[in-house]
Amino acid sequence: MSAATAVTVFHRTPDGAAFRSWADGVGAAAGGVDGFVDARAAAYEEPELDWAVSVTFDSEERLHRWLDSAARARLIAEGETRGFRRASSDLILLEGGLPPGTAVFEHSVAPGREGAFEAAQVRLSALIATFSGFEGTTVLRPAGPGVWMSVLRFRTDRQLAEWMGSKQRAEALPELRSQLVEDFSVVARSTPFGSILRVQDGRTRITPQWRTAMLVLLVLYPTVMTLSRFLGPVFSEWGVPPWLSMWLSQILSVGLMTWLFMPAVTRWFRRWLDPVDGAGPRVGLIGAAVVALVYAATLTLFASVHWLQFWDYMD
Repeated sequence: MSAATAVTVFHRTPDGAAFRSWADGVGAAAGGVDGFVDARAAAYEEPELDWAVSVTFDSEERLHRWLDSAARARLIAEGETRGFRRASSDLILLEGGLPPGTAVFEHSVAPGREGAFEAAQVRLSALIATFSGFEGTTVLRPAGPGVWMSVLRFRTDRQLAEWMGSKQRAEALPELRSQLVEDFSVVARSTPFGSILRVQDGRTRITPQWRTAMLVLLVLYPTVMTLSRFLGPVFSEWGVPPWLSMWLSQILSVGLMTWLFMPAVTRWFRRWLDPVDGAGPRVGLIGAAVVALVYAATLTLFASVHWLQFWDYMD
């Protein structure tokens, strides 16, 4: 999946051709904006599949710039006057980050099997609709040769997991797979503290806890040491009592780790953290060795550089 994709689902109308024409206009307008990668539209006759428009940009920032633009607002308003009303808020699909209850799949459809693939998706969606919490299936074909994308929406992650692990899904997937040149892939979801969720063969897999713990320590130690060195003396100078100073420092360290440091480090160690791609012992050992080397480097740094040793700067 590209850097940042927005999928907007619409209510069906009697005129699918008019919707497709309008949706193509939305894609054409997005195509003139910096960072544009791709636009797709779906308006199937079969009621089992959503009508939708998707746009993809090379960064989340540029995607939101388009979504917030006056040009897009005018197009959405024009669509509403023609009866094309949104069925939900925009679904923002990011690498490693998906909305709750959402699963995204990428399919390499065999040449000449496009119609059979769509028919299989219709039957699969009809089956999914028998499960609690199901909200819709969006199937987006590429503008030309390329990878198809399907988006599955449930109210909650738990309800999605019930379908993903069900016997009915396992029995239905061979028909879908027979239309592909290779097995479909599942876009992974990352948690703020490094774990990655994947679904493979109907089973949910997550990063082993020991790898997540190693990565948290990798980030936590230098974060706490640096804040203690530079923030602690400031709090002391301001007369902040130690018990409050520690609490405030922890607020800052947790915030930095959650929204800045851990997401960055997770990207660097993504393969090692991936419970599918990183499952082999060779990847596991190499990743652990790299983390251990970084441990040694940070310990050496704080042990040998006096300027970073916070205990010498505390009152």
